[in-house]
Amino acid sequence: MEVDCIPFRKTGYFSKLICDYLDESENVKPFYNRFPSLENFKAQFEEKSRNFPLAHRELLSDALVKQYHGIEASGGTLQNIESLKNRHTYTIVTGHQLNLFTGPLYFLYKIISVINLCEELKKAYPENDFVPVFWMASEDHDFDEINHFNFQGKKIQWNRTSGGAVGRMDTNGLEEVFEVVSAKLGNSKNANTLKELFKEAYLGHTSLTDATRFLANTLFGELGLVVVDGDDVRLKELFIPFIKKDIFENQPYHSITKTIAELSAVPGDYKIQVNPREINYFYVKEGLRERIVEKEGSYAINDTDIQFTKAELEQEIAAHPERFSPNVVARPLYQETILPNLCYIGGGGELAYWLELKAYFEAMGVTFPMLLLRNSALVITEKEAKKVKKLQLEISDLFLKQNSLINKKIRKISNIDIDFSPQKKLLEEQFSQLYELAEQTDKSFLGAVKAQEVKQKKGLDFLEKRLLKAQKRKLKDHVIRLTELQNTLFPNYSLQERQLNFSELYLEHGEALIPMLKGALKPLEGKFLILRY
Repeated sequence: MEVDCIPFRKTGYFSKLICDYLDESENVKPFYNRFPSLENFKAQFEEKSRNFPLAHRELLSDALVKQYHGIEASGGTLQNIESLKNRHTYTIVTGHQLNLFTGPLYFLYKIISVINLCEELKKAYPENDFVPVFWMASEDHDFDEINHFNFQGKKIQWNRTSGGAVGRMDTNGLEEVFEVVSAKLGNSKNANTLKELFKEAYLGHTSLTDATRFLANTLFGELGLVVVDGDDVRLKELFIPFIKKDIFENQPYHSITKTIAELSAVPGDYKIQVNPREINYFYVKEGLRERIVEKEGSYAINDTDIQFTKAELEQEIAAHPERFSPNVVARPLYQETILPNLCYIGGGGELAYWLELKAYFEAMGVTFPMLLLRNSALVITEKEAKKVKKLQLEISDLFLKQNSLINKKIRKISNIDIDFSPQKKLLEEQFSQLYELAEQTDKSFLGAVKAQEVKQKKGLDFLEKRLLKAQKRKLKDHVIRLTELQNTLFPNYSLQERQLNFSELYLEHGEALIPMLKGALKPLEGKFLILRY
């Protein structure tokens, strides 16, 4: 596999905030702890070791042993779970929703980034151990975001009613999805492997959490991946003090709101990713996950008749911490409280909301992790690479919006000059003389000159667009080939990794797929990768 790369900023698919973060802009530095360079990790694990209790390690390891009960874990995974008891063992974490059959392709990129970074750190700091962790977002309740995956441009969807935390949902109805998957995949050796994987994961387990753990373990267990489910009463017990600070003191609301104001004031026009609520917890029971809201000193569960006094709610938290589920701004603190974590690896949207949280972590006395943008990649075949070359394109051209790409190509290959810039410059020179004349005679004439200049420039713009349109018709074959290629590599005008499911690549590469990607993805590369095979 050949590997090339382009800067994230040049892809046009990443926000200014994330691009400035990658460039280590001074504007963004107040909002993170340490930038994820290899040499910065030493200070990070020294800081983490000072405020991560040994007792948390014992409880974490024991909880994971129980979570893995009945799972055929690899020796590497079991060794990693045991090593978490050691004060010199740290985690590198990524997380994701429980998407059906992994969902988008970047599910693989996230986990491989975590595994590869652990290996790099072990080489750089051999006296320590580093455990790759996949955090399942089992407490989320947005079923519509996870109930499908795309295959060859078609959505394969699990249709059923839903409610409550998705991880607790049973797998009823996935037999019908399996029939659809089987028909779509075909009967090749690799297709049969995928069908068996789907069947064992979703028809062989009774909850979506168990199915996802099995799937991730099957794909990455041999590489030592540890899958963590935060929906665990033993782990939630460690978090009780923080739950109370949120619900009764609104600590994250105050800290994060202040940070958002500071971030909004930074030159750069950064978009705010999430806004905190006064209470950032849901109340969870069977089939229920609803917000907790305060109403005149009492606490209600939104859209239900459930209510608590403050004393009753404190008792409920102490007796049933598993019923209190953090939202998107509280979950990172929970994660970093129960894991000896150094770095979180996520997508651009994830890192954008993490950058709002540093002051909140400081107020809670929890080490803020390093933040690393996950690997992103465009996978192209040799045949597609030849098409790019034949069309006289650079790979980076394909990241342009389709209309811009076509216009650029037509201007380049047209046998006539479609760029009217020289004519516009000449026009400006002519009107410059008219402005001087108006200044010497009647200044009221300036408005008329200006209006005429605007009119004639618009006329040139119109003619340029008409000429470009005419050339597009004349060079229609080029336009068709160009759009077909871009539509293949950027389905639905989006990044390939956000649309394709891993099964499409697995059909071609089989068991070689993950080793192939693992060998190509470099977590500290800091650029968008182009992978050619």
